[in-house]
Amino acid sequence: MLRVAAKRLFVTPSPAPQQAIRVLPRFYHERVVDHYNNPRNVGSFDKNDPTVGTGLVGAPACGDVMKLQIKVDEKTGKIVDARFKTFGCGSAIASSSVATEWVKGKQMEEVLSIKNTEIAKHLSLPPVKLHCSMLAEDAIKAAVKDYEAKRAKATTANGEETTTGEKAATA
Repeated sequence: MLRVAAKRLFVTPSPAPQQAIRVLPRFYHERVVDHYNNPRNVGSFDKNDPTVGTGLVGAPACGDVMKLQIKVDEKTGKIVDARFKTFGCGSAIASSSVATEWVKGKQMEEVLSIKNTEIAKHLSLPPVKLHCSMLAEDAIKAAVKDYEAKRAKATTANGEETTTGEKAATA
C-alpha cells in the first residue's frame, strides 16, 4: 500500500498517455481444431508384420515426433489402412491425422506425391507451423520406404529358398 502511494507521489507523469498495445489472439483453422479434438486413425500396427510400413520422424527443434504406419494389400499394392501416434503440438497431430486419411485407399506411388504444402494448405497452417506438415510428408515417405525394404527382403529370402530348392531337386 505504501509503495503504491510512493509511486504516485514520486513518479513524474509522462507528457502523453501511452497507447495500450492490443494483442490479437491466434486462432487455428477449424480443420486443425477438428483433427486435434477428434483425431482419426490413432493407434499402431505390429511393426513386424510384413504388410506394414512404419515411418518414424522427428523435429529436434520443436520436439515433435511422428510415427505413421501403413498397411498394404500385397496383391493390389493399395494402402488399406493407416495409423499414427504423434507426440507434439496440435498442428502436428492434425497433420498426422490428415495424412492417414489421405493415404488410405491409394496406391503406393500415389501417396508419394502427397506434398507438405497440400497438407498445410488444407489445414491453413500458419508459417510457424509448416514444419508439422513437413513431418507428415516425411513420415509417409519413410513408411513407404520401410514397407518396400521389408518386401525386398522377403523377396530376396524367398528367391534364395527357391534357388536352393531348385538346386536340390536337380542334384
